[in-house]
Formats: sequence, C-alpha cells, structure tokens
Amino acid sequence: MQASLVLIIHGPDRPGLVGALADVISSHSGSWMESRMANLSGQFAGILRVECPASAKDSLVGDLEKLAEQEIHVQVAGGSVRDESSGESVVITITGHDEPGIVNTIASVLAAENVNVEELETSLESAPMSGHSIFCAKGEVRLPEGLEITELINALEEVGSDLTVDVN
Repeated sequence: MQASLVLIIHGPDRPGLVGALADVISSHSGSWMESRMANLSGQFAGILRVECPASAKDSLVGDLEKLAEQEIHVQVAGGSVRDESSGESVVITITGHDEPGIVNTIASVLAAENVNVEELETSLESAPMSGHSIFCAKGEVRLPEGLEITELINALEEVGSDLTVDVN
C-alpha cells in the first residue's frame, strides 16, 4: 500500500536544495509525483506531492524533518484524492492596473461565486507606454455546478473598471 504526502518546503535559495529533498525522498523508495516551486526574493518555496510505501512513511517524515539542519524546512500533510467530478475547470487570465487590495478583491469575488482556486500565479508588469504597474494573474479555477463562465467574467469585471478577464 502506498502513502501519499503533501510537503510544503521553504528555505533560503541555494544550489542543491531540491537535490537534497529528492535524495531523502528517493532513499525511502518515494516517488516525486508533482510539484510547484519558485524562488522569490532569495527565498525558495514549494509544494509537492510524494508517494512512498506505507511502511516507509514515518521514517521518511523523520528524515524530512532533519533537513531543517540544512535550513530546508518541511511541513508534512497527508494527501487525499480530490473529487473532480463536479464543476468545470477553466484557466482564467486577469489583467488590470495594480492597486492595493487587488488580490483580495478578486479572491472575494471568487469566494462569493463559490469558485475553487486550484492554481494561481500573479505578477506585476510594466505597461508598455506609461511604465505604470499592470497586475497580471493566471490561474486554474473550478466552477461550481450551475455557474456559467460568462457569469464569473461579469462578476470579476464589475469590481474594477479596468479589469480584463480572458478564458482559455
């Protein structure tokens, strides 16, 4: 039987950080199933899903905790299979003038519409002509049963006169 773990990792970015993590996982016959990782301002952070033999789970967790000696901090949670049977999954891209609270505003609309954020990336870009900051977000969201994508687009565009929402 396999155990599924979700790991949240963070620490100062440096060469070999991912390798040290992969070594520990591999040494316990673990499989690195999927991950999202990034370096932001010198700090490395990531989330990944690992599967290992159930008999190796406790020793794997123990060795992951020892990585703190190398400034690699790992939080472990049990993984579970997500029910994807309900609602449509769509990729949305949102752009608009940057302003304080823009992520909160967007997140509030998504929550009010009962939309689940499955993946989200945000960034600031310089507008071509003016040089002003443009907020950009791209993410995968799951719509609840009964919500049409046009309804979500309208709700998002209503909160900011300059927000543009595209669906892929």
